[in-house]
Amino acid sequence: MLEFAPGKTRIGWIGTGVMGRSMVGHLMNAGYSATIYTRSPEKATDLISRGAQWAATPAEVATNSDVVFSIVGFPSDVREVTLGTKGALAGAAANTVLVDMTTSEPSLAVEIYQAAKAKHVHAVDAPVSGGDIGAKNAALSIMVGGEAEVVNALQPLFSVMGKTIVHQGGPGSGQHTKMVNQILISTGMIGVCEALLYGYKAGLDLNTVMQSVGPGAAGSWSLSNLGPRMIANNFDPGFFVEHFIKDMGIALAESRRMGLSLPGLALAEQFYLSVKAKGFGRNGTHALMLALAEMSEIDWRNRTVNS
Repeated sequence: MLEFAPGKTRIGWIGTGVMGRSMVGHLMNAGYSATIYTRSPEKATDLISRGAQWAATPAEVATNSDVVFSIVGFPSDVREVTLGTKGALAGAAANTVLVDMTTSEPSLAVEIYQAAKAKHVHAVDAPVSGGDIGAKNAALSIMVGGEAEVVNALQPLFSVMGKTIVHQGGPGSGQHTKMVNQILISTGMIGVCEALLYGYKAGLDLNTVMQSVGPGAAGSWSLSNLGPRMIANNFDPGFFVEHFIKDMGIALAESRRMGLSLPGLALAEQFYLSVKAKGFGRNGTHALMLALAEMSEIDWRNRTVNS
């Protein structure tokens, strides 16, 4: 029987980027010992100073862990850090649990599950939503795919990082649910940007506008959390544009496989490809504003900030 608890369970963590750093930090604060790996060691300096152990490879992380979490960039990265010759599965003992929290391909999640099962290792896909804010505040939504017994055992760990933890079904179902999430965000972000552009052009004070529309029927997480950043010209990444393009590509590929026509998603992808082409690929997803403003000959960065 799997049972995880502080002081007993050794945590492994692969990927300490914008979100991963905060997430493993919460687990360490809760009393879990951690072994970490990231391709850029300087991103782990603060965690090491707090007591985390550094590993040279994902396999070494797994050798020293009972549960290994990963949150990296692209499906190719997931494949390398999990199934590669120096990946986590290569170093995992029987009954180790691998939890990939990257937004990745549902088919890859199933492949990892099957490869892990052949070694008597457990694998779960658990992508998250909430961006850097949710990660910092331990308020993420975690969408979980995998065997019920393993998912239930992981609840004490998930609850340290998130507020909404839902088991969606078998392997890959967490990733499918994250695709639903990304489709909602992609088209919704167009509306947020266009609405603020309209308000600006109409001469309204955008902060005052937010007071009226934010709590009403038009409200959304993107409007409430990213709208103020757009108004303040803060386009730092809570989630990278280039990673969002990756997510939309996965969703479009899955939709084609299922025979679905999703023109809104396809349009959003084209807009975001434009954002990346303009050099904003490493900015946050709300940098869509910069590309849409340019279409109307509006220099968003150099406008009066409060309007």
